[in-house]
Amino acid sequence: MKRVAMNFAAALVVAGVGAFAGAQAQEYPGSKPVQAVVPFAAGGPTDKVARELTMIMSKHLGTTIVIENLGGAGGTIGAKKVAQAKNDGYTILIHHIGMSTAPALYRNLGFDPLKDFEMVGEVADVPMIMVGNKQLPPANFKDLLPYIKANASKLSLANAGIGSASHLCGLLFQSAIQTELTTVPYKGTAPALTDILGGQVNLMCDQTTNIAGQLKAGALKPYAAMQSRRVEAFKDIPTAAEQGMPGVEVKIWHAMYAPKGTPKPVIDKLSAALQKSVTDPTFRAKMAELGAEAVPAQRATPDSLRTFLGSEIAKWTPVIKKAGVYAD
Repeated sequence: MKRVAMNFAAALVVAGVGAFAGAQAQEYPGSKPVQAVVPFAAGGPTDKVARELTMIMSKHLGTTIVIENLGGAGGTIGAKKVAQAKNDGYTILIHHIGMSTAPALYRNLGFDPLKDFEMVGEVADVPMIMVGNKQLPPANFKDLLPYIKANASKLSLANAGIGSASHLCGLLFQSAIQTELTTVPYKGTAPALTDILGGQVNLMCDQTTNIAGQLKAGALKPYAAMQSRRVEAFKDIPTAAEQGMPGVEVKIWHAMYAPKGTPKPVIDKLSAALQKSVTDPTFRAKMAELGAEAVPAQRATPDSLRTFLGSEIAKWTPVIKKAGVYAD
């Protein structure tokens, strides 16, 4: 009889906890602000996307979303903080493609992108464009490829550091053309751009959010958009596929996550607000200004992100392992 009573009491406690959690989820977010961790420095491309998003999403979620920039170790420090944060919906992560490349780049990562987070949804894609300094002789991508083959030992390929978007794009490009160039890693995009503009390095593949200004000013020689269709903001730049290299596609996608165990009703509210935000005309216009593209609403969902993240991990792991480059 005592055991039955104890079991009944335990059941009441569990039911009470469940009811409390359900009530919290129903009240979410209330007036409490949500902290969005951006695992990179303020002013960078991911930060730009996140700030535009959170301004719009605050309205649709019904509370303020405050950004915390927590850079370092290719975005893994900020991601790990969110993985270990309280799973109440008041801490979220806005990260880029690094969530799919970190498992291969870091041998002691400390978290599993697929297992230690709840997916909220995708946010925006930032296209990559292969550019060269103005002194490079090839006029287009079709001419660039044989030029690279003939001068590989003399040519340099800049990037913003190991694990950066430009580094990943460069790895995939070299793998596709089966030619290794002298890779020059920098501590960020700014010094890399300075040197390519000055002619100290020859080539770089980078995000439109970083090089849009230089492209519009004609300060860089654009060779190819590294995606299957032309970039909306730079329709005059042909794709690599159009110029004889199909299948080379690199986009820097951004997505939103919450700590594992965040209640489903809370995830549903976050995802619903995200879907409204990515289709908001103001957000879409802001992304277009950056040369980026907001995703359609059907991609701003947990299921879509889970599937996509898995496919991206499968895509990048062999490329990184073949290169034998690690960030730790």
